[in-house]
Amino acid sequence: MMYQMIALDMDGTLLNEKKEITPGNMKAIEEAVQQGKYVVLNTGRCLSELVRYLDIIPGLRFVNSVSGALVYDLQKKQAIYQQAMEPELICQLFEFAREEDAMPQILSEKSYVKRAHYEIMEQFQIAHFKPIYSYAATKLEDFEAEYRKNPFPVEKFNIYHRTVESREVTKRKIMMAGLPVEMAYAEFTSLEITACGVDKGVGLQKLSEHLGLSMEDVIVVGDSDNDIGALKVAGLAVAMGNAKGGIKRLADVQVVDCEHDGCAEAIYKYLLAE
Repeated sequence: MMYQMIALDMDGTLLNEKKEITPGNMKAIEEAVQQGKYVVLNTGRCLSELVRYLDIIPGLRFVNSVSGALVYDLQKKQAIYQQAMEPELICQLFEFAREEDAMPQILSEKSYVKRAHYEIMEQFQIAHFKPIYSYAATKLEDFEAEYRKNPFPVEKFNIYHRTVESREVTKRKIMMAGLPVEMAYAEFTSLEITACGVDKGVGLQKLSEHLGLSMEDVIVVGDSDNDIGALKVAGLAVAMGNAKGGIKRLADVQVVDCEHDGCAEAIYKYLLAE
């Protein structure tokens, strides 16, 4: 099978623990692009959280961002596909986050958080993201009040909890309320929320249609639960060596971990294989 596209998750996949792209991964991406293959970022991050990577990845044009809710053409600077949640729904999610003393985050093209939460991110098990939020997130003094005053449609709503148990409480509340959303676990205690029917797999399908490709032409590489939708529809599902057990069981094949150029292995072994 001659694959035409590889979709790479970011955190825990393309990026190592220092949130860096290794030289080995960078070289493999460059070779793939030179051979006419599509290399796509397949991420839960929004565009503002990707700015430090977009200009250094050779030949990068397409991003499947905010967990499939915004597929973006970097060259034309326009959305290929976009699916947002309405303000009424976002206000309900704010309430659930407040009830659990959790940290909400809005992601569209930009990222928004409450300044007080940013200052104590370690309490929500996401201290490793603080350097990214320092430049990528807009920090508001009274986040919820300011959103309610000037509401807008939102592609993704993250809720970072203090404990796994607290996350389960929020998930049950959302399910009992019958909110039309998709939910996925990410990080240690976070809940990622997108519009009903939206996940990374949907975004990749929209991009593939745009490019005239079949999903059988696509390799997906990931490590966490929010990659499941994409892995399920991929022509080849690849799990990182550091992936969760369920992801490894779901995948067709496995490569080494994110500290040892797992994405480069996937590119050379499967995307560029003769």
